[in-house]
Amino acid sequence: MKALIFPGQGSQKIGMAKAMVEAFPWAAEMAARADSLLGRRLSEICYNGPEEELKKTVNTQPAIFLTSAILTEWLRRNGWEYGATAGHSLGEYNALFAAGVASFEDLIRLVDVRARAMEEACPAGTGAMSAVMMLGRDELEQVCREASVEGVCQIANYNCPGQLVISGLAAAVKKAGELAIARGARKVVPLEVSGPFHSPLMQKARDQVAAELEKISFSNARVPVFCNVDAQPTVAAAELKRKLLDQITGSVRYEDIVNNMLTQGVSEFVEVGPGKVLAGLNKKIAPAANTAFATDPQTLEQLLQVNQAS
Repeated sequence: MKALIFPGQGSQKIGMAKAMVEAFPWAAEMAARADSLLGRRLSEICYNGPEEELKKTVNTQPAIFLTSAILTEWLRRNGWEYGATAGHSLGEYNALFAAGVASFEDLIRLVDVRARAMEEACPAGTGAMSAVMMLGRDELEQVCREASVEGVCQIANYNCPGQLVISGLAAAVKKAGELAIARGARKVVPLEVSGPFHSPLMQKARDQVAAELEKISFSNARVPVFCNVDAQPTVAAAELKRKLLDQITGSVRYEDIVNNMLTQGVSEFVEVGPGKVLAGLNKKIAPAANTAFATDPQTLEQLLQVNQAS
């Protein structure tokens, strides 16, 4: 069984979606629809930057969603079959789109609200995130508990063995980093982010997204969506809504998602979006698993040829 996986914030690059829009009129129409819905030229930022604009959370998130949605639409139009979807953080919105849970229009508007809410949820400088290398999850969970005397601190991303991300109040994240090094972590790398994502400090953002989500109708998924907060395959519309909200303040359990997908019979992953971030994580989680790429017209055609030959 094939599964589509979708990257999140950090996978963006100038020029993404441009080749698709130039090659396919329907892709250009999707980009134009996104610009109209959001009331700004998001597509121009995708194609030409500048990088400092593309890196802003309010632009990054809808830009990545748009790119991955266009690539997904190509797969649909060419009869590509898949039996499951998942996404890393923001990528879960694309996983829902690929599973037929909600429309492109509703989801890109929701992503736009999410991006703005997450950027504004916590005053600048009060929160922080750091990547922690080569420390076990049990040890780091204990470190976060100890550091919480300084304030909120938790594991935000369970990316792969040896790569975890912590999030919370700046003082608590700093304390956790020091404790992690003392416990044997190879290194701790502060991340350039606009807020302490996937922590309880995002509660304000969760509330804003919840209000917008009430306006949107979800359908049951056509294929299971392996959700961030519990890594479990989910089909029911109400559960998908709840889990989508919970991931704003909860952890992204990507390593568990990949392992659970393999257990459920997934034999091939296709990363749909700009770059190959998730493929790199997959190699560390399950070295024997095959991950293909759908990033532009050329890789899509290669994917189709391989699929037809098999």
